[in-house]
Amino acid sequence: MTATARKSPHKSATDPAARVDALDWPQITGELDTQGCALLKGLLTPDQCRAVAALYPHDANFRSRIVMGRHGFGRGEYKYFSYPLPDLIVQLRPTLYAHLQGVANRWNEAMGIDIRYPAEHAAFLKRCHEAGQARPTPLLLQYEAGDFNCLHQDLYGEHVFPLQVAILLSEPGRDFTGGEFVLTEQRPRMQSRAEVVPLAQGDAVAFAVHHRPVQGTRGTYRVNLRHGVSQVRSGQRHTLGVIFHDAK
Repeated sequence: MTATARKSPHKSATDPAARVDALDWPQITGELDTQGCALLKGLLTPDQCRAVAALYPHDANFRSRIVMGRHGFGRGEYKYFSYPLPDLIVQLRPTLYAHLQGVANRWNEAMGIDIRYPAEHAAFLKRCHEAGQARPTPLLLQYEAGDFNCLHQDLYGEHVFPLQVAILLSEPGRDFTGGEFVLTEQRPRMQSRAEVVPLAQGDAVAFAVHHRPVQGTRGTYRVNLRHGVSQVRSGQRHTLGVIFHDAK
């Protein structure tokens, strides 16, 4: 056995792109189609989670800081990363996009939307940048006790990729309590439906940014989705948000 071969199992266990590829994508795709969200279990290791969360105090990594209460977004704060992005996000963003791109195109076709997304994330970012959407959107969120995130959509401009991913970096029950990820679905002429996604440290949730198709008795219709975070009861909660379109 060569030295490279001996190292490969360890690398695949910690390499973000390899962990993405190893997920059960048929199951994830099925959950996205039926629920508008899907669990990506064990996407990051605990060490990777702690390393990303530890970036928060260092402003050199970020282009801006948003205090939610100043804008009516809730309570808490978040920072948008600047380019060049940290290596882990550089690996995650295109690999996740590659697995979600087919879902995005199929959804648009079902909803009668003409927009299609290229196979590679770099090509989609080029489309964004040519339209003036050149500011990076991956972000790191920090919540303290009493903080929450109001229901919202991360749109940022004309070009929007219809799915995004949020990764929980903190450990529930140890680092914080409360702070559940919440998704609501507004259905035509029906009551809204709420979904709470239980996440462990390193787990992620992929979900619809804006709307998704639903098959009804009279054909396919669109449902509108919003997401947020319930009140953190104690401790501190960090989340990494991976958004695939850039912002104006």
